[in-house]
Amino acid sequence: MEMTDNLKKLKDREKELKRQKLKNNLKLFFSNKRAVFGVVILAFFIFMAVIGPLLYDYDHFLYFLGPRVGFPTEEYKLGFDELGRDVLGAVIYGTRASLAIGIFVTLIIVFVGATFGIAAGYFGGLFDIVIMRITEAFSIIPTIPLILTLSAIIGQNFSNIILILGLTGWPSTARLVRSQTLSIKQRNYVERAKAIGAGDIYIMMKHILPNVFPLIFSNIILLVQNAIITESTLAFLGVGDPTIPTWGQLLRSAREQGAISTGSWWLFIPAGICLVLLASSFVFIGYGFDEINNPKLRRR
Repeated sequence: MEMTDNLKKLKDREKELKRQKLKNNLKLFFSNKRAVFGVVILAFFIFMAVIGPLLYDYDHFLYFLGPRVGFPTEEYKLGFDELGRDVLGAVIYGTRASLAIGIFVTLIIVFVGATFGIAAGYFGGLFDIVIMRITEAFSIIPTIPLILTLSAIIGQNFSNIILILGLTGWPSTARLVRSQTLSIKQRNYVERAKAIGAGDIYIMMKHILPNVFPLIFSNIILLVQNAIITESTLAFLGVGDPTIPTWGQLLRSAREQGAISTGSWWLFIPAGICLVLLASSFVFIGYGFDEINNPKLRRR
């Protein structure tokens, strides 16, 4: 009975320490002005992606609402594109597409990269060599040509673009997780778990993954940003789903219509500003997480 009470107290103490650590980390994060600025920008775009389509009616296939590359009007604040479609509606709906790309591509990258990285680092030997050679092969091939080739083979619809970006972006995460796993698997608690007969899957899930997760979480910020920029680059090059409006498609349209030379600012400035601000928000948020994970930065 006394042992049970002591065990309960120990668990309660561990929970209290975790809550205190989370509280301190949140306080540290929100004390970083750049991180708070990034959160505000990201919250604005999330609001626009969720609430915007409910408040602003837009149909991507409703052509010739106005003149081709028409000037902004009182009703259509950002004018019209080359097909007479509402540019403001495309910008609002493009927010949803960009955030979806960033989130789902990152989930694929983290799942594949973490799985391969933990398995390669934990098992080592021939398995590690094979996984690392595959990782190096993906890293050597130029990313954009590889994505263009795959999109030509399997198609350019929205889900295929997400799948392609996810399956071509995992090598850096795998290498990062593997290096951390090599260090963690040498620690005493892992050796003790092996000694008492714990299985490999149990050790990787209960001991390795929780300890590499902070590193993975910090890397997620950059992964989302890279996914958004890469998708916009592909759309700018003409690779993307034409049925879904994206900021990259708006920029491609502006280039094709010579918007800069003709002064059609509404075709490229709103989409460009949104893309820069959304990508920058993740960079600013990353400063806050870097400060949490690296105590040396707090002294600066």
